[in-house]
Amino acid sequence: MAQATLTARVDEKDKIRFDTFCSNVGLTTSSAINIFVKAVLRENRIPFEIAYNTDLFYSEENLAYVEKSVRELRAGQGHVHELIEVDDE
Repeated sequence: MAQATLTARVDEKDKIRFDTFCSNVGLTTSSAINIFVKAVLRENRIPFEIAYNTDLFYSEENLAYVEKSVRELRAGQGHVHELIEVDDE
């Protein structure tokens, strides 16, 4: 099979860290990239989740916490606290 060259620009520090990681696990940088390419082609997708969430309030973890808190309040397990106002300076 004929070989082709793939060129990508990455941050210099990221490249150094990636090269070091690959070396530490017994891979060359080229073989690690080839593993990624083969996984993409085999699975017909990027083989890991790519997500962009700018509002952490709506994260799954926080929404689960809010729902749990609402259930507790409805079950009478809540506590009333005085409102503490703070002057913004």
